[in-house]
Amino acid sequence: MLNGKKIVVIMPAYNAEKTLEKTYNEIYKEIVDEIILTDDKSTDNTKDLSRDLNITTIVHKKNRGYGGNQKSCYTAALKAGADIVIMLHPDYQYTPKLIPAIASMLAFEEYDAVIASRMLSNALDGGMPLYKYIANKFLTAFENLFLGQHLSEYHTGFRGFKRKVLETLPLEACNDDFIFDNEMLALVKYYGFNTGEISCPTKYFPEASSINFIRSCKYGLGVLCVSIKYFLAYTGIYKSKIFKPGAKKLDINIELPYYHIQN
Repeated sequence: MLNGKKIVVIMPAYNAEKTLEKTYNEIYKEIVDEIILTDDKSTDNTKDLSRDLNITTIVHKKNRGYGGNQKSCYTAALKAGADIVIMLHPDYQYTPKLIPAIASMLAFEEYDAVIASRMLSNALDGGMPLYKYIANKFLTAFENLFLGQHLSEYHTGFRGFKRKVLETLPLEACNDDFIFDNEMLALVKYYGFNTGEISCPTKYFPEASSINFIRSCKYGLGVLCVSIKYFLAYTGIYKSKIFKPGAKKLDINIELPYYHIQN
C-alpha cells in the first residue's frame, strides 16, 4: 500500500515458466498488496509455478490473445479492490524494480497513467533490433501528431493506471490482440486522462517474449489505424467502435466464464 492506495501488480503470461520466478523475486513487495497472473493457456508449467509462488493465478480455458489476457488481468485487479494497477510482463524484459516509482507517480495524484519508456534510455543498448527501434520512432511520431501528445513511445508493455481510468475506458470493446496496448493509450487521451513517463532499461534475450517481423508489420498498420480513428473521433468526423458513446467497459459484477482462479 502507498499513500493509502492498494497496489496490485498484474502479469499477463504466456509460456513464462523460464522467467517468472526471477521477475517475481524482484517485485518490491513492501508496497505491492497483491500480484495477479493470468495464464493464457500456456503450453508450459507457468500456471503451476505461479501457484507455487503463491501468486493469485487465473487460467484461461482457451487462448484469448494478448489483449484478451489483459482484460482478464484488469478485471481481476478491479475485483480485488485495487486503487493502482501496474502491468508487468513476466518475461523479465522490463525491470520490476521500477514498480515503486510508477506507483508513486499514480498514488500521489501526479498522473492518471504512467508508462515505462524504453526510448527515454538507449533501447539499442538493451538489444532492441534496429528495425524495431526505427519503427518505434516512426510510429510514435505519427501518433504524437494525430493524438496531440509528446510521449517518447506508445509501445511499452510496462505501465500503470489509476482505478478510475480502468473503470472509465471501454476496454472490453478493444481488440484482443497486440493492438490492445495502443488502443488503451489512445483512449486514455480521448477520455481526458494524463499520462506520465519514466525511463526504463530493457533487455532482449531468447526467453523474452517478442512478436515476429510479420506480426510486427501487422501491429504497425494497426497503430496507424488507431491514430487516424482517434483523430476522426476527436474532430467529430466519425466515431469508430471504441470511441463511440456506450462502448463496452469491463464489468466486474459478472462472473467471467472463460477462466477459473487458483489461489
